[in-house]
Amino acid sequence: MTSQTDGRRRYPYAVGEDLAGSAAPDPRTPDSRPPAPLRQRHLTMIGLGGAIGSGLFVGSGAGIAVAGPGILISFVLAGLLSVLVMRMMGELSVALPSAGSFSAHAERAWGSWAGFTVGWLYWCLIVVVLAIEATGAAVIVHGWVPAVDTWAWVLLFMTVLTVANMVAVGVFGEFEFWFAALKVAAITGFLVLGVLAIVGWLPGEKAIGLTHLTDHGGFLPHGWHGALSGLLIVVFSFGGMEVVTFAAAESADPVRGLSRAMRSVIWRLLLFYIGSVTIIVTVLPWNDSKVGQSPFVAVLHRVGVPGAAPLMNVILLAALLSALNANLYAASRMIYSLAERREAPGALSRLSRNGVPRLAVLASVAFGFVSVLLNFEWPDSVFLWMLDSVGAIALVVWIAVAATQLRLRAELERTAPERLAVRVWGYPGLTVLALLAMGTVLVLLAADGRTRPQVVGTGILTTAVLAVGVLRQRRRTNSSAD
Repeated sequence: MTSQTDGRRRYPYAVGEDLAGSAAPDPRTPDSRPPAPLRQRHLTMIGLGGAIGSGLFVGSGAGIAVAGPGILISFVLAGLLSVLVMRMMGELSVALPSAGSFSAHAERAWGSWAGFTVGWLYWCLIVVVLAIEATGAAVIVHGWVPAVDTWAWVLLFMTVLTVANMVAVGVFGEFEFWFAALKVAAITGFLVLGVLAIVGWLPGEKAIGLTHLTDHGGFLPHGWHGALSGLLIVVFSFGGMEVVTFAAAESADPVRGLSRAMRSVIWRLLLFYIGSVTIIVTVLPWNDSKVGQSPFVAVLHRVGVPGAAPLMNVILLAALLSALNANLYAASRMIYSLAERREAPGALSRLSRNGVPRLAVLASVAFGFVSVLLNFEWPDSVFLWMLDSVGAIALVVWIAVAATQLRLRAELERTAPERLAVRVWGYPGLTVLALLAMGTVLVLLAADGRTRPQVVGTGILTTAVLAVGVLRQRRRTNSSAD
């Protein structure tokens, strides 16, 4: 087998294909890459839009509450870890383009059981996250229009973005481009205002300086334990960057497009995340009650921005809808890829005339529409219940990505080094270090009484999916032997 085709796209490398002696095809040639709907600007914004969400705008406050200014250490460590994982995904996606991204790569490295397990775990994670994001957006709008119940807003958001994802891939790209552009503009403005307030260049304001970083108990008011606890809180805030590896398969030039998007997304995310948190803990005392509730609103109030709370609610709404849009796309492409590889019902691999896997989209939003009923019955508790149910699946997927990269990088260097247009720095040392770091975080999550139920739930689900994957592979092996 030399290519993997779906009638509209042709992926140059199929799962299990021997790389030895083959040259990487030029993805720009007319016969190998038909016109694709996603452009470079879409790829960059999809990567940013998938990662910048409520984890930054809301979750940073919880991290500051437990770590104080030391949360900067937590964000730097979590950011570096996510950058390494993102680089691993990019390296393999550029060398081995596939609609299934890291699931297809895991299958190539370890067998069909691994691709099945990673793909289904990721899909389960994302379909729950979709419902969480829709519920969070509905809560915001319900505050503006209390006459309309939360469940009705969830239904509206899920319907609109489902239609956007079913019409054409280009429509999804445009939605995500403008959603993400609004978030990027808001964070850029926040960073500029924060710096001006710190140095005293705002009209009528004295320089705030850096005293808040060491006052109120010092830089580490709760010691290194606080910074470690903050790491457990913020490590999941960087999730969502992997969406760009799915989108690259539907772009005009996946190799160059993904390479450029990776470089842009990684450094912008580090700037936005670490820069924003630096502004927060520098402008305000870390133990200010307003920081724990809504850190961005508290900073905007401090620097004198009128209507700060309504403004941030608009931005947060855009962030949630952007993440919902990007994750719906990722979930549908993951289950589409599973179906192509016979790891999911074959009907989910069917494409519309516009090249959209509509049944895969509908399957991915099914739980989102179920959450409409959950919001109708338990509007006050469903959000927290869904958050707890997600658990540590993202961390399990990251560990699988690192293990896969460790194995496939060796194969690529041996058989097709020309395909390594993007390389993970310090291989294999940094990959091993990332694996050890993620394993340590998982152990610490299990040791913490607050997060232990999530780890246990994730462990049970992972074991169940893994068992099914192993059984499926054994049956296929036995059938082939017969």
